[in-house]
Amino acid sequence: MKLHALSPRFTLIGTGLLLLAALLLPLVLHDQFFIHSVIMVLYFAYLASAWNLMCGYVGQISFGHSVFSGVGGYASVLLLTGMGLSPWLGMLVGGIAAALLAVAMGYPTMRLRGPYFALTTIAFAEIIRIWFENTDVVFGIPLKGAEGLSVPLIGTSWAMFQFESKVPYYYIILVMLVVVMTITWLMERSRLGICLKAIRGDRDAAESLGINPTRYTLTALAMSAFMTALGGSFYAQFIRFINPERNMGTELSIDMALMSIIGGQGTVFGPLLGALFLAPLAEITRTYLGGNFAGLHLALYGLVLIMAVLYLPKGLLHPLQQWARRTFGSKP
Repeated sequence: MKLHALSPRFTLIGTGLLLLAALLLPLVLHDQFFIHSVIMVLYFAYLASAWNLMCGYVGQISFGHSVFSGVGGYASVLLLTGMGLSPWLGMLVGGIAAALLAVAMGYPTMRLRGPYFALTTIAFAEIIRIWFENTDVVFGIPLKGAEGLSVPLIGTSWAMFQFESKVPYYYIILVMLVVVMTITWLMERSRLGICLKAIRGDRDAAESLGINPTRYTLTALAMSAFMTALGGSFYAQFIRFINPERNMGTELSIDMALMSIIGGQGTVFGPLLGALFLAPLAEITRTYLGGNFAGLHLALYGLVLIMAVLYLPKGLLHPLQQWARRTFGSKP
């Protein structure tokens, strides 16, 4: 059956209604635990979208993106505790540091493909995480190793990224998510996005057409690392604590990758949909099954992921798009 294309007007209206609902949510629901849970879903959606900027459009799977999150988080916390600088400035410093680290890590590995690239990203990230875990002080800067760093409680202050209510954090991460999704949308329609899709389709053919895979992939990787670091800075200031295991561990990298892949990698809304599905699922299975049946919640979580990959190889977004085209598609 022929599927009609969705009109730009319908897409714009749908996106606007979704954004309006998100803006009004804290005004309707005042439960702080619920707001906290939604913040975490948006946080994971943001990280998955940042991961998707490079990995989703190039088709390379990175399991080392958590190191960029950790760099951003540590930069904002250390600049706050050591120099009294605003975490907003620390976010930018951490983002730049993560982008430079991404270029340094990515340049010698860009020729690798498939599982070789994935394994190399794990190795790089684990080396840096283990170094952080076993380093108490470097150049007079206290990292405190595996103990981690706490953010001092200053009080309500926009400049210092601290609020008594969770609502400001909700709106901050919502704006961050909208920004990274807008960047993804713009990138899709730019020369960079077109070249990345060509590289994903056939790297050798793209290179024969004059496209430099290393340059474009490194550009996307630097952008992805910068945005991931901003997410790590937000998390550190929101939780007011950071340590290598949680903020640089492989588990966080896997969460980013799976949410993007399950939702629909290489799309604007796929990572958001993946986070909306997987983040609550992980929390529910861990809460109700993790205590009485140790490990069972992980098995069920993994089973859902396997089923999604087998039966929805293009992600959860694809069947929703097909349904929307059948229902609301504009006829030629």
